Amino acid sequence: MGRAVIHIDLDAFFASVEIKKRPELRGRPVVVGADGDPAKRGVVSAASYEARKYGIRAGMPLRQALKRCADAVFLPVDFQAYEDESERFMSILRDYSPLVESFGLDEAFVDLMHEPGQDPFPQAHGLAREMKGRIKKELGLIASVGVAPNKLLAKMAAAEGKPDGFVVLPAGEVEKFLRDLPVRKLWGVGVKTEARLKELGINTVGELAKTPVQHIERNFGPNIGRSLHEHARGIDESAVVPFYEPLSLSREVTFEEDTADFHILKETLYVLTEDVVQRLKSGHHKATTVTIKIRFNNFRTITRSGTLEQSSESLNDVWAAALKLLEAVDLERPVRLVGVKASNLE
Repeated sequence: MGRAVIHIDLDAFFASVEIKKRPELRGRPVVVGADGDPAKRGVVSAASYEARKYGIRAGMPLRQALKRCADAVFLPVDFQAYEDESERFMSILRDYSPLVESFGLDEAFVDLMHEPGQDPFPQAHGLAREMKGRIKKELGLIASVGVAPNKLLAKMAAAEGKPDGFVVLPAGEVEKFLRDLPVRKLWGVGVKTEARLKELGINTVGELAKTPVQHIERNFGPNIGRSLHEHARGIDESAVVPFYEPLSLSREVTFEEDTADFHILKETLYVLTEDVVQRLKSGHHKATTVTIKIRFNNFRTITRSGTLEQSSESLNDVWAAALKLLEAVDLERPVRLVGVKASNLE
């Protein structure tokens, strides 16, 4: 009977957490970025939906955001608060399945276990409703939800329902759902890919699906071309990959732009490893296993693990293991996310 994957995305997460701390800001345009001073250099990390009505978006310079909305409330980034809320969010999801894959602080995939031959959609529909309700009641946050046969479609369904949406996409409705969507809405299609597709006369996902795969591969290469063609037809066999263990410490980050630069990956992984080691030391833990996580720009996710010669909280030991794992990965395409985990703690 196939799969039913749930994608849950917390709406305007950073801004929503700030409004939760300051209820008097509800209904006002709120912009989160840098140290909160729009007169200084810095970019928007998040904007409330009220601020987005003025065209304010993540990545925009704070000064430009101020010009668009002089009445906006500008607040500094508070990563500790966002990480705390994120952990509570993920904890709720793990009450329903061990197969929870975080996709940054504010979104995740959930793959529910079900009996062979059982239709998973009725159960997934009900449990996704329950998750959404608990997130609102226990966290005071609003989530958009997509339920679909795979990760690709679940994420796209959730995006179509934003904000505060709940979209269920059974297998029989996939072709209709995708057919008339602009190609830019296909998960993984960026500005450059969209422009090239339009040069080829391909403007909708349906048109991409009907284009011979050989033509797409000639223009984008065999890997990306095949992936684009499969996604346009709703095909995605990637698994939900958990990156959580009860006795573990982990950090991961999603890049604003996909990168194939090994030095950027290495530097980012080092910073994440430093943070994990600091948390190991503050908790008086030593780790035995080190794991890295890589998500490519076609959203295929891999993890690689190694065991230390002896348990350690040393940055030198943990970083050496993480770097060795990274150097062994075949970086066949640009990377979207990188993460590191220390587990089997003592």
